[in-house]
Order: sequence, then C-alpha cells, then structure tokens
Amino acid sequence: MELRDYQLEAIGKMKNGCILNGGVGSGKSLTSLSYYYLQNGGSLEFLSGKDYIPMPNPPKDLYIITTARKRDTFEWEGEMSHFLLSTHEELNKYDNKVIVDSWNNIQKYKDVEDAFFIFDEQRVVGSGAWVKAFLKIAKQNQWILLSATPGDTWSDYIPVFIANGFYKNKTEFMREHAVFSRFSKYPKIEKYIGTGRLIRQRREILVDMKFERETVQHHYDIYVTYDNKLYKDVMKRRWDIWNDEPIINASGLCYALRKIVNSHESRSTKLLELFETHQKMIVFYNCDYELEILKSLYFGEGVIVAEWNGHKHEPTPTGNQWVYLVQYTAGAEGWNCITTDTIVFYSLNYSYKIMHQSAGRIDRLNTPYKDLHYYYLKTRSGIDLAIERALNDKRKFNESSFIQF
Repeated sequence: MELRDYQLEAIGKMKNGCILNGGVGSGKSLTSLSYYYLQNGGSLEFLSGKDYIPMPNPPKDLYIITTARKRDTFEWEGEMSHFLLSTHEELNKYDNKVIVDSWNNIQKYKDVEDAFFIFDEQRVVGSGAWVKAFLKIAKQNQWILLSATPGDTWSDYIPVFIANGFYKNKTEFMREHAVFSRFSKYPKIEKYIGTGRLIRQRREILVDMKFERETVQHHYDIYVTYDNKLYKDVMKRRWDIWNDEPIINASGLCYALRKIVNSHESRSTKLLELFETHQKMIVFYNCDYELEILKSLYFGEGVIVAEWNGHKHEPTPTGNQWVYLVQYTAGAEGWNCITTDTIVFYSLNYSYKIMHQSAGRIDRLNTPYKDLHYYYLKTRSGIDLAIERALNDKRKFNESSFIQF
C-alpha cells in the first residue's frame, strides 16, 4: 500500500482530537486508519509502499462510528484489510476489539475507556444525546473526527471545542462569543464576537487534506417548464389543491409550489432524453411523489432501476444500463460509485452541503472517469430561482424568508 503525498502530509499534522478535513472522495478513511496504525507502533515504510509491517504491540481497541450505510455495506472493512484488521475475530491479525457501528448506536459506547475512536462524517452538532455521548467518549479515549464539511457556523464547532478543552461547556462558549438578537421571539444568535480566538482554535484542530483532483466536473443547468397559471393561483389563494384545504404556513406553501414545478411532465421527459446518452445514471430526488413519477418512467427494455431511500435499501445496480434512484436525506453521504460518470439532480435540495455531498458520490480517487457530468433540472419559477440563489451563495434555503405568512 502506498499513500499519496497529501495524505502523508496530513498524517504528519494529525493529533488527538483533530478534525481531518478532506473533500468527498479524498481518502479520509484510509488516512485515518494509517494514523491509527502509526499511533500504535506501525511503520511509515509500509505507508510509503513497502510490504506490510505489523504493529509491534497489541493495538488499542478500535471503534469506528460512521453512517448506517457505510456500516451495512462494509466499506470500512475494505479499508481495514490493508492493515490486517477486521471486525471478525477470525480475520483480525490482532487480539484487539474492532467495531464499526452507526451514529444511531453511539450511546452504546459511552462507557468505553482507553480505546481509539474514529468519528466518520460530522454528526456532533447541537446538544442532544449523540453530542453528550461523544463528549464522554472523547474524555476517556483517543479520537479523531473526519469531515468533508466541518462547519458552516461557529456553533457547529462547539462540541469539538469542548472535547478539546477549549471551553467547559456550551454555556461558557455562548457567554464568551454569542450575541443574541433582542428582537427575536426565540434565542437567535445575531453575531459572534472574539472570532480571532475562534479562528486560532479552529486552526489548532483542523487538518486540511490538500489534494489535486484528476477528475473534471461538468455542471449543466437544464431548465424545464411548469404550470405557471397553477403556480400563481396556489401562490395567491394559499390553497392545497390535493387535500382541498387551506395552506397555513410557509413550509406547506413551499411544498405545494415545489410539487407543481417538480411534477410537470417536461421534467421527466428531459430525464428520459438524458438517459439516451447516459445509460448508467444516479438520480437524486427529495420527495415520495417524485419517486412515484420516477418509478413510472419507462427507460427501456432490460434497464435496471434500483432505489435507496427510507423504504428500500437496494445496492447500486450493475450492468450496462441502469438508473439508481437515491433520496437526498438517505443517500447524500456514506457511499460511493465508480461505475458511472453521471448524476442527475431531479429536483434541488435546500442545503448546499447536501448537494455538495451528493455530487461527491461519483468523484472518487479511484474512479476510472476523468470527466464527470452533473445535470440540474430546474425551472424559472420563483421558488426554484430562490433555491438556486441560496445554493450559489453556499447557503441553506430558508422557506420563511421566501414567503411571509
């Protein structure tokens, strides 16, 4: 095994409690395991291309907290095999415990001590049960965190800052850095102060993996039509035409407007046209009604159509002609596909982070493709244009700001 120069450079900067910050497909998993290997007496020669050199002493127990999909598809098992590590005792060269589990089960490990934890994909945001378990684990063990998108605001870093001992608790952080709006009905941070200190602390724990991609991403905006008359009528009357009842809030109205623009037949027609030139494609969508439309389409004789969402967990199809229907929330992260060069975003997601992570599913270090194609189906309706502006600004679309009730 031979790591790339940027991975070796990152390992040299890593330390307990750091965030390994690498773009999607940059090889964070292998880099983190290499760091664990070195921390437990492994040899840099092996990471530079020599034959495997065992860790001299029994290594620490290894716990990897990741997405449910990565756990279920055994993606980490493949990376661990380079180091002769396995969750199966009969395949593990060492006597240490190796566990890969999902964030949903993190509380099962809050009493573990003197082990090594790899937290895969940033989930320690807020102050819920996951964060409480993370903070207890961090106090009793060695740990690192992997993320392609480490934080949009300073509040996203609070749990990691506390785990590194920069603050005793969230209250201390807020007292030192948060200025709350006087006019909001609920606690809303208006601005942060003392940002110089925050920048120094982030710099202390953030390890960037700087790498040059060999792939070239091509992004295409494909504008389709919609029922403008119906759109204006629902916007004006605020009436749910499907359930025959009034729309009472911004979320309900946005859902209705999006259903009008996303359900128009011109959108599915354009998808079928794209399939004529891209016979293996991943299609991302948001809502169940979109899934029903997508499932009703006829892509051709023998074309395999598979799904990954909250209802079905089918694997990525194989063969020469296939369509993989993936719901954003269920499949934006935690898996990869190197057998296609095409993703179609059937509708836009509100979150720039989710869109970025979804695009990364095919942009991997080991993809055989140089040119990758991304198609964004959208309309020139008010709501699609507003979502597009938010995404271009790398922001999350806010329904309440778009529509006043």
